[in-house]
This record gives sequence, structure tokens and C-alpha cells, in this order.
Amino acid sequence: MRASYKKYTLLFINPAKTSRNTLITKDTYFVKIWDENNPDCFGVGEAALFRGLGADDKPYYEEKLYEVCENINSINIESLNEWSSIKFGIETALLDFKNGCRRIIADTPFCHGERGIKINGLIWMGSREEMEYRIKEKLSGGFRCLKLKIGGIDFESELSLIKEIRKIFPAEKLELRLDANGAFTPATALEKLEMLSKYSVHSIEQPIHQGDWKSMAAICSSSPIPVALDEELIGVNYPCDKEEMLEAIKPQYIILKPSLIGGLSSSEDWIKLAEGHNIKWWATSALESDIGLNAIAQWVSSYNISIPQGLGTGQLYKNNIHSPLHRVGECLYYDNTKEWNLSNV
Repeated sequence: MRASYKKYTLLFINPAKTSRNTLITKDTYFVKIWDENNPDCFGVGEAALFRGLGADDKPYYEEKLYEVCENINSINIESLNEWSSIKFGIETALLDFKNGCRRIIADTPFCHGERGIKINGLIWMGSREEMEYRIKEKLSGGFRCLKLKIGGIDFESELSLIKEIRKIFPAEKLELRLDANGAFTPATALEKLEMLSKYSVHSIEQPIHQGDWKSMAAICSSSPIPVALDEELIGVNYPCDKEEMLEAIKPQYIILKPSLIGGLSSSEDWIKLAEGHNIKWWATSALESDIGLNAIAQWVSSYNISIPQGLGTGQLYKNNIHSPLHRVGECLYYDNTKEWNLSNV
């Protein structure tokens, strides 16, 4: 086999604001794997480095990616646990290659265009007016589960916005998820969660910054809103450490972002451990192009999922890779009668 990579800069349609920063562009790396005797048939994956968040955001990232591609025939994939996005890109490119270079990595009804995956509508931070407009847009588009990123404007304004949503859409008509991206402090988190709980919130992701297991455990045990760990999983690479963290914190949910938590195989480890602790989960894309999004969607479709997944980020970019992925109402579909455009890969 041979392998190569290509850097690609994704351009956001609108600035994407979180409690950490505001994103206008995002660099990613497309990985190709092929047999040198048949270069027209290649598998493609995405090493979706997330700068400022991924544990593999290191100055020599490209050098490592080059090294892995040069040694594709001898590389041990599991040795890449600390290079999460590279592992994800290589894993998925290999699966595509082994499945006939058709951008298919799993044999499921979703991949054959027979069934959709329910997804949540993602509402990025902004002014109150901007967030109100985005909420109305998502609701008119057929979403029945919204995920609001909070922590970017003052808490009272966010609380008021959520109150207004609930006046119009009660919990039985709209599931409301919140993502604080670590914006609360351990001292104020429970007070804020108590105020938010009045509005039938399904869950809140990462209420405080990752790494403070003791404080997070206290929040999970007392919070009136179920807590989902997100960034907390990043950099926890080995089964014994994963087990230790779940036992220490005891969250109600974990969020699986394969590009950030060690690829598909590591995500599968998290699922097994979580289910052993009666912890629920869902999968979320982490600003990948449609190449990475497709891999995550196809992978998660192999599980018996019933709740909405976080797979709506493919519509964020001006210059995304054209793919057979498309949304109808609140569901993501894969139309296997349509072609990929991989001219930029």
C-alpha cells in the first residue's frame, strides 16, 4: 500500500463562536491510501486536527502525519492513541480502501440509503438576536432536538432566551440540550444548573473545564440536569484510565467525538465501558468536512441508536467536500446514488 495526505482549509459560512474562541477557518488533512498497482482505487479518510482543543495539537503534527503515511505498511494503528485525529484518518481510509474504495466503511441500512439518523440542530453562540434567528431557522427546518452552545454572552440573557423557547415549545415538542464548553466555574455551576433546570433541559455538556474530576463528580451527583462529559474524554487514551475516570465522575452521558478521543476503536472502548456503568452516550462530529462526518455517521449507524446524534456540522462550510450526505427534516441520510466530488482531496 501507499499513503499520502493533503492539507485543506475549510471556510465557515458564518463565524462559529464558542466560550473558548471564534472560528472563521479550520485546517484539516485528507488521507489517501491505495495499492501502487491500482492507484485509481483509493480509500480516503480525514485527519481532522482540532487546534486549541485536540491533545495532538503539536508543532510537529505534519511531520508525524508524513511519517505515518511513509510507513503505512508497517504502522501499528493502536500505537497512534496519542495522535487521535491521525489515527481516525488512517482508520477510516483503511476501512474505505478495504471496502472497495466506495466511501463505505460499514454495511448498514444508513449506508445503503434506506434509513436516516436523527440529529440535533446546532445553535452557535452569538448575540441574543442572532441566536433567536438561528433557533427559528432550525425549528422551521424540521428539527425537534436543539443543542445550544452557552457561555458566550451573559448568563441572564441566555437564561431568558431559553425561557422564551420553552414558552413556545414545551419539552414534549422540543428536546433542548446545552453545551457550556467548560464556561461555568465549580463554585457557580450548581446554582446556574438549578436555574436552567426550570426549563426541562435534557442535558448539559461539560459544565466546567476538563481535568477537575473531583468538582465534576460533585456536580454530576447533585445536578438537577443530567451531565454529559465532552472535552473531559480528550487525552484519556487507555482503558484503565477511561475506567478510572468513569468510576470517579459517574456522569449520566458521555459524548463521543472520534477525531478527538482516539478514533473509532477508542470510541468503541468508551461505549463498552460506559454501558458497563449504565452511562448513556451519543456521537458527535467535531468540525470535520463531509469526509470525516460520513465516516462517523456510518460508524454510529452500526449501533442500535435511538436518540439524536450530533452530526449536523457538515453544513457549516462554504467549501465542504461535495458528498451524498444530505438532511431531510431532522434526519441525516446517505444517498448512494449520488457521487462524491474528491477533486480537492
